[in-house]
Amino acid sequence: MAAKSILARVRSLYGRFERPVSSLSLVGGFVFEALTLRRVDLFWDNFWVAVHLAIVAVCAVWINLLPDSSNGNTASPETDPHRLHFWLVNVMQFFFGGLLSVYLIFYFRSGSIGTSWPFLLILAAAFIANESLKRHYARLSFQIALLFFAIYLFAIYVVPMLLHRIGTSIFLISGAVSVAAIGAVLVVLARFSPQRLTGRNRTGVFGVIAGVLIVVNGLYFLNVIPPLPLSLKDAGIYHSLVVNGPGYYTVTSEQQAPGLLGPFGFLKRYLGLRQTLHIRPGDSLTVYTAVFSPTDMRTKIVHEWQYYDRAKGEWITRGRILLSVVGGSDGGYRTFSVEPAITAGPWRVDIETLGGQVIGRLKFNVVVQSAEPPLRTDTIGAQPRRPKARSAGGPESASPLPAAAEGNWMSASAGAGRVEAHAMRAGHVTRKDNSAFFINLGHDPA
Repeated sequence: MAAKSILARVRSLYGRFERPVSSLSLVGGFVFEALTLRRVDLFWDNFWVAVHLAIVAVCAVWINLLPDSSNGNTASPETDPHRLHFWLVNVMQFFFGGLLSVYLIFYFRSGSIGTSWPFLLILAAAFIANESLKRHYARLSFQIALLFFAIYLFAIYVVPMLLHRIGTSIFLISGAVSVAAIGAVLVVLARFSPQRLTGRNRTGVFGVIAGVLIVVNGLYFLNVIPPLPLSLKDAGIYHSLVVNGPGYYTVTSEQQAPGLLGPFGFLKRYLGLRQTLHIRPGDSLTVYTAVFSPTDMRTKIVHEWQYYDRAKGEWITRGRILLSVVGGSDGGYRTFSVEPAITAGPWRVDIETLGGQVIGRLKFNVVVQSAEPPLRTDTIGAQPRRPKARSAGGPESASPLPAAAEGNWMSASAGAGRVEAHAMRAGHVTRKDNSAFFINLGHDPA
């Protein structure tokens, strides 16, 4: 009797303070996940997402097996804490909020607000509105729409990790997997409660599935969805970059703008704030990026250099540099490209997938002046270990590590406003004239 009394009191208290408790738990969960979610390819992080999806699916089916949950024919059982329906709706709402928070974190880390803001806005709005949508959770079509959307967003980045590839064909496979998964849920529901999938319910369910498919595919082909599982971990615009070894660089930048990921780098990258760079006539600029890719995934990215032609009122592409990325490093795979023909005015460099999805965007204004600006020197990456060399008949000694000792390299030269790149073997790159410059295809940092 005492246990039943305590349980009844808990139900009553939760019913009275449901809204603040639910809101607090949702915000707390978001903060916790933002601090603890590390990499999109970690097993336990994805296992946790899969558990959330399974719980939402079980609740959706269970709610529709209850005799009092048919299209609101009873007096709002989802508002009565003494009814099972109430607790299933709350559990489903809570775990769907958890899914939205995970997706918002992962996709926000992967994209650029300048190009992905419509998709990120949809996720943020759904996350914020989750608390006010509780009365809709009683509708089967609403439950299926949420579940299918959550499955789809999960498949978009999990399927590429399983297949070690990204691209349009992989995205379409992700869609097929999502349709199969939601189809399995509907088969289970039809098996145990066939009356829920008849008439207007059936039309509504298939309508929302088609709607989610159209919206997600439309956003993808508009290059609005961030390119998970890739993400930009670090980036910077520099006056010069010297390769000291695999993934170990010396860079020079203006003292007032020490690279994109300084104290305000987060705002510069995600809010599209511009840097102002001062160069002398004929100077070049270097863009450095570190792009995260899951373990065992090899892909290619593009650095697209563009300047704004004020006379034409449009962005003009100066060069597209193809770079390789190898997955597995926490800090991202390091690459860089150089533009030797810099002119005054607005510039931007898009870091893209081959399909055109923007991983990140660097925006800057160039001012040409006769005096050299004050520069600072920094290093990127850890200094590589030097191999030991044994002299004839003597003890082992350390020998310098050549700059091109390992890794893939490209030699590129600019001509007529475009950049052409040619792959070359490591250690065989030679500088023939002043028009040539080098592009590091990247090294897995130590």
